Order: sequence, then structure tokens, then C-alpha cells
Amino acid sequence: MVLMMLVRGFLVESFFIPSGSMEPTLVPADRILVNKIGGVSSLQRGDLVVFDGTDSFAGRGAGTGPGQGSAVGRVLDSIGSVASSLSIHLNESDYVKRVVGLPGDHVVCCDVSGLLTVNGIAAVEPYLYPGDKPSDLTFDVTVPVERVWVMGDHRSDSSDSRAHLGDPGGGMVRLDDVIGRAGMIYWPPSRVRVLGAPGLAEGTSTNASIVGESRR
Repeated sequence: MVLMMLVRGFLVESFFIPSGSMEPTLVPADRILVNKIGGVSSLQRGDLVVFDGTDSFAGRGAGTGPGQGSAVGRVLDSIGSVASSLSIHLNESDYVKRVVGLPGDHVVCCDVSGLLTVNGIAAVEPYLYPGDKPSDLTFDVTVPVERVWVMGDHRSDSSDSRAHLGDPGGGMVRLDDVIGRAGMIYWPPSRVRVLGAPGLAEGTSTNASIVGESRR
């Protein structure tokens, strides 16, 4: 138990997904493991991150747990109780989003083709929810030092950096508030998979220098 608490507290942490803002990558009732080691110095565009949005995002209502009803559902819920007990439910201050802009990046939407651009290059975003545009809201931002610009994959159903342009910090998330990267979906069994960073801007590396280290 002590070892489990140490692993959970310092190395990885389990989170429950309550909403569809990251569909199709993450769906409601997914449980993910978040890697808390390595700080934020190697963050890439396209990384999925969990962060504390207290200082940058207004609170939103948390979702509910897996549905009940069928015998199979009840059996799976029973089996999943161990996974559930190890999970933190993303709540009014914890969010999971995709890193779109790193410190110093110029992020614009949209260009004449209706695409999001990063540093003037059209982004390729294969993870977007089917039928969604890169953004229905236009914006033109330069990401400050020590912050990142984040967006949900289900753009038409995501309250992300775009929704908080007028808030303190301009919708940018502080690097110090990043809890860690989402590394894999581990529950339910049918959804188990490793989560990676597919990249964003065509013809450019997803890597970029980030100043500062997370203190979390």
C-alpha cells in the first residue's frame, strides 16, 4: 500500500474522464494514467496533459461515472471498482487537453483554408472529432514564456484556451500547473491503448525549447 501511494503520488496518477471534450481520443468513463516524472521541459505540441486550471480556467461542472443498467455493465463496473478506487475524477479545477502552442509559438485560427496555423504553418490534426472544424472561434495569440495554449479534440464541445481569452492569463496554462502527460488509457479493457503526441505542424518538429520546470 505504501509503495502504491508513493507510485501514485510521485510517478504516475490515475484520472477518470468525465466528459466528451477530448473525443474521439478520450471518451467519458475512460481511465488514464498520467506520467508525472520528467517535468515539462520536454513537452511537445500534440501532448495530452492534465493540469490544474484554477489560475487559468473558470470552473466547469464535473461529469458522472460509468452508466449502470445491463448485467454486463454491472459486472464490468464491479471489476472496474479497483480501477475506480485508484482514479481521481477530473473536477472543476482539473482538466485534460492537448498542447497546441508552446512558449513563444504564434497560434492562429483560421487561415484562408480554414486551418489552424502554428508559426505560420498549417497544422495537421488527425485527432479532431469527425466533422469538427479546427475552431469556430477565430483567434490570434502568441504564447508567453512559461505557458502553453491547449485545446480539446472535440472542438465544438470543449471549453479550452479559446474560451478563456479574456480571463487572467489569456487562456494560457502555466507550466507550473501541468500535473503530467497522459500516457495511456488503462480502463475499460476495450479501450486500452498508449497515448502519444502525433504532432501538429506539417513540416516542423513537435519539439521546442521550454523555459522552466514544473514544481509539481
